[in-house]
Amino acid sequence: MPEKPANVRSQCPYCGVGCGLEILPPAEPGKAVRRDAEGTPIWGTRGDRSHPSSLGQVCIKGATVGQTLARGRLYQPLYRESLEEEFKPISWANSFDLLVERINKTLQSKGPDGIAMYGSGQFHTEDYYLAQKLLKGAIGTNNFDANSRLCMSSAVAGYTRSLGSDGPPCCYEDLDQCSVAFLIGTNIAECHPVLFQRLLKRKKRQPTNVSIVVVDPRNTETSKAADLHISISPGTDLALLHGIGHLLLFNSKFDNDFIENATDNFPAYAKLLTNWTPDRVSAICGIPETHLHELARLWGRSNGVLSLWSMGINQRREGTAVVGGLINLHLMTGEIGKAGAGPFSLTGQPNAMGGREAGGLAHLLPGYRHVTNAEDRAEIEQAWRMKAGSIAAKPGLTAWQQVEAIESGALDLWWVAATNPLVSLPNLERVKAAIKRCPLVVVSEAYANTETTHYAHLLLPAAQWSEKEGAMTNSERRITFCPAYRRCHGESRPDWQVFAELGRRLGFEDHFSYASSAEVYAEFTALTAGRICDVSGLSHELLQEQGPQQWPFPQGSQPSSIAKRLYTDWCFPSSSGRATFVAEQPLGLAEPPCETYPLVLTVGRYLGQWHTMTRTAKVERLQSMHPEPLLEIHPDDAERFGVKHGSQAAITSRRSSLTAKVKVTNRIRVGSVFLPMHWGFSQEKACEVNTLMHEQACPISKQPELKATAVVVAATTSVVKASK
Repeated sequence: MPEKPANVRSQCPYCGVGCGLEILPPAEPGKAVRRDAEGTPIWGTRGDRSHPSSLGQVCIKGATVGQTLARGRLYQPLYRESLEEEFKPISWANSFDLLVERINKTLQSKGPDGIAMYGSGQFHTEDYYLAQKLLKGAIGTNNFDANSRLCMSSAVAGYTRSLGSDGPPCCYEDLDQCSVAFLIGTNIAECHPVLFQRLLKRKKRQPTNVSIVVVDPRNTETSKAADLHISISPGTDLALLHGIGHLLLFNSKFDNDFIENATDNFPAYAKLLTNWTPDRVSAICGIPETHLHELARLWGRSNGVLSLWSMGINQRREGTAVVGGLINLHLMTGEIGKAGAGPFSLTGQPNAMGGREAGGLAHLLPGYRHVTNAEDRAEIEQAWRMKAGSIAAKPGLTAWQQVEAIESGALDLWWVAATNPLVSLPNLERVKAAIKRCPLVVVSEAYANTETTHYAHLLLPAAQWSEKEGAMTNSERRITFCPAYRRCHGESRPDWQVFAELGRRLGFEDHFSYASSAEVYAEFTALTAGRICDVSGLSHELLQEQGPQQWPFPQGSQPSSIAKRLYTDWCFPSSSGRATFVAEQPLGLAEPPCETYPLVLTVGRYLGQWHTMTRTAKVERLQSMHPEPLLEIHPDDAERFGVKHGSQAAITSRRSSLTAKVKVTNRIRVGSVFLPMHWGFSQEKACEVNTLMHEQACPISKQPELKATAVVVAATTSVVKASK
């Protein structure tokens, strides 16, 4: 396609805030063409003031994303029979031949469950949807999971257990209307900066009308803006939430009308709360009792409590339980389904929500359906024109289960698309050893040199955002059309086209005969009719003409930028039509500190980097913000373990060891240390923090506890080399 000279509008491809971008062509009238150091024309970006989610705001990553579109790209398919060989060019036709041969051979020898795909919230909804149709329909395995398993699956499970369905009930507008913003397990100043700026503007505009509460073991940029910062011990979130509930119950600060008419299981929850006294919670969380009383007082007196959370809650072995504990407080006080109130999960990736709508986890089908539900399977089989029984009745392998299956020899084909698990998965040395055993590892990727490409046999060049048309859904359920405004790079292809072509070559010609991504989207939206995530009234054409729209958006809906909230009528999508209190005792960290490993390592992000640096490492401005990963350690612990500010320290867990430069700071609690998660072995300042992390996961959501593990720190003058 020719490159379009006019400005276009799209959604930022970084985090789940889903900011609107206005794309500026490299050559503007009367100005020289913008080029990078390699001479490649650079597309500019600025905030789209017409986008209702971000209102023209954009962070440093979105502002520089145009510099990442051409550098270090994968030009053509590459193949090697073994990991010891060098890659050689291969045609797309021969690539498909290899895939068809391997799939058919595996179907004969091991069955469909010998094949698995690991996808990404970087997919457009069309990519997600066709991956489900290919894997779950045509091939017959539910072994599709996504990196959303590492960031949002506890929120999905928590919403479903408590409210009857996935789907955040809130909107960004609630930041402008809440009386308490309760931030727990989230550093939005660095991870969702546009939302943080919106909250700060509200606070500046109405300083007495909103109280900001931050629960975080670290003193972050977010906590600096807090009226109340509660620095709990890592892993004690659920105890804190039960302590708040205890005081609300004791002081009769609950909404009896809402509880009686809209919820179930309150007596069991109330019974659980009786034992979570302030003195007990204070001791477990390591906070003053006065902080707990102040927090309960704020929650109990307020009309409009908005809670926001992300990875600090979700990436826990009790992640689903903590989400349920937070939702309990909203149900107890009726703080849900109204302006300025509700439990709001902040999504990590730009289209993780769209992936959930399209069925992009191992237990899901499109339209928030479930593979274990016979009626759901039958509806999708009929819509896909697949024979009855085509979709397996059991959930597929989750992300870590796929690694275990490779390890045991159960998988012949592992296909990774639009993600970099050789940085983001836990216990990376075990992952590396496992993947070397897989007969065929396929990686669909836009960039040539990621950590995961080092473990691939077949590399397929992927067209990325800016080069393909599709839809993405942000954290407030708002869907934006993302146009293709650049040519596909080299021989790269959109993922949905690759999945469709493979489906046709596997004998499903009529099932995968799409002329455009708009046709794919139309098929998907029809499957959502009557579901809570109904977008049957949307199309590429409508989104292009009317701008971003929020679901639900059934047939006949009128386009609008007015915020939509769920559960305003107190009716919930459960079998009883009521929400459910979840009464569970806290478990704490899966791997608490001990005599040998006396510190808790917590992991997080930097503002200028994103996930595994596949994009952001290509922007000099972002690299200069965070030139290397730093180990944050409290002065008392630095003295205890003999490490000095600016020196190198070895950080060792039960699984591995690495080195990082030390930053001695009061921002961290005594007994805790912090490292960023971005740097893999391909980076100059390698720091594979996930080699240290364990794979123990929430039994309900299957989300690994990537936020905390036990470590020991020691001074060192040598560098532990990153390994491939």
